[in-house]
Amino acid sequence: MWTKVCHREQLTPESGSAAFVDEQQLALFYLPSVQEQVFAIGNWDPIGKAYVISRGIVGDIAGQLCVASPLYKQHFQLATGECIEQEGIQLPVWQTQWRGEELWIHMNQEST
Repeated sequence: MWTKVCHREQLTPESGSAAFVDEQQLALFYLPSVQEQVFAIGNWDPIGKAYVISRGIVGDIAGQLCVASPLYKQHFQLATGECIEQEGIQLPVWQTQWRGEELWIHMNQEST
């Protein structure tokens, strides 16, 4: 099921934003320089035990886009949600798409 989340002007380029959609907290990362542009992953940091992923710093490790948790600095891949430092830990990810200036998210969690 596709759900409208926000408008483009509500997102900050090259940064994260938190969104509450269908009773779930998501971290949205708007990267206009990347083809996909918006990545949606879970906002819950399973290591730090807090909703903080959207406040993390975006970067790249070995060619993989990732976000560093602001708590203990583990890195999570934006495309898959996988933790780079700790095998077996993974954030949920969702498919996104632009419809004009509106951001839509497919709320059936993707399998990765």
